[in-house]
Amino acid sequence: MSEYWENVKNTAVKWVEEAGRMLKDSLHDSLDIQTKSNPNDLVTEMDYKVERYLTERIEQNFPGHKTIGEEEAGRNIASTEGVLWIIDPIDGTTNFVHQKYNFAISVAVVENGHGKVGIVYNVMQDEWFTAVDGRGAYLNDKKLPETCGPVSLPEAVIGLNGRWLARETRSDEASLHHMVRRSRSVRSYGTAAIELAFVACGRLDSYISFRLSPWDYAAGLVLLKETGITVTTFQGDSPSMLQQNTILAARPALHEELTSYLYNHKGFTY
Repeated sequence: MSEYWENVKNTAVKWVEEAGRMLKDSLHDSLDIQTKSNPNDLVTEMDYKVERYLTERIEQNFPGHKTIGEEEAGRNIASTEGVLWIIDPIDGTTNFVHQKYNFAISVAVVENGHGKVGIVYNVMQDEWFTAVDGRGAYLNDKKLPETCGPVSLPEAVIGLNGRWLARETRSDEASLHHMVRRSRSVRSYGTAAIELAFVACGRLDSYISFRLSPWDYAAGLVLLKETGITVTTFQGDSPSMLQQNTILAARPALHEELTSYLYNHKGFTY
């Protein structure tokens, strides 16, 4: 059966590669840029174009599979029963619009709630992070280590959006500010899919977010599982594949250490 998922991955990679070419070509044109939930939540016609392209390919080649995407696909899906593709056509749309860099296409294939295939394509750097359940994770053609050495907070580089720090009101030793001061450094790339992939390959030791949707992290979960990274909600639960979650991804010992800063965090509403 694992050979089946390997073939699914290879097929999906071809589609994602074509979608990546579409995005690169579009950077030479003027974009139709709109906002969604707030002025910082951007969407372009390319978000819709890529999602529709991938959804059409899935429907044509895997008619029994379901799809859910960030923009419009699968709005009525209420169960992960069967095979579900979870798509983020452009993770990091703000980067796509403003920087034309640091954005990714993220695709996960989930069977009965269990991640089978994960693909994060870092488009402008042409980096492929791929994984198949039980077969390891890869950066391009190089297999990533299945286990990672321990790291403590003072040695750790953490992925964290600075907006969360700006909204925090508490100042005790359980605060995010105290956690950040104890860490070696903090980074924010503006794309959850890439940051989770960076944890999988060791460029980051942890990634923390107070609010993500399944299309932001579903592919990353497959990568992280294959590289021995612990990923949960702040309460220690497995992230939902259908609803928003808090996300804490880190090397196992560091994950336990960071949980103390996050489990009962009430510095702001997220």
